[in-house]
Amino acid sequence: QVQLVESGGGLVQPGGSLRLTCAASGPTFSSYTMAWFRQAPGKERELVAAVDWSGTWSAYADFVKGRFTTSRDNAKNPVYLQMNRLKHEDTAVYYCAVGRRRILSTIDVDYWGKGTLVTVSS
Repeated sequence: QVQLVESGGGLVQPGGSLRLTCAASGPTFSSYTMAWFRQAPGKERELVAAVDWSGTWSAYADFVKGRFTTSRDNAKNPVYLQMNRLKHEDTAVYYCAVGRRRILSTIDVDYWGKGTLVTVSS
């Protein structure tokens, strides 16, 4: 069974940056698609970014394009979400996820992390 642990969340001012890390363990991890979702209070969980096992395919939500980048290194395991130019509306719990196929929504996810809170506030 794949286990995911996120880290790197915290409080940041608008315009600032954070890097989230997802450490994964379990079988055949290198062949999975990895993704980041977020969920703000009172809102549905939404896809932020996804990248396949080879790094040749990726997808980003329109609201983060040009600001967030996800990357993975199968040799070293962690998956990263670099978040730049953060806005108040980026405040949410961010979840790492893995799936056996390309992830474009929550239904494509096989395993979830417990999440890490990102708060953007002055």
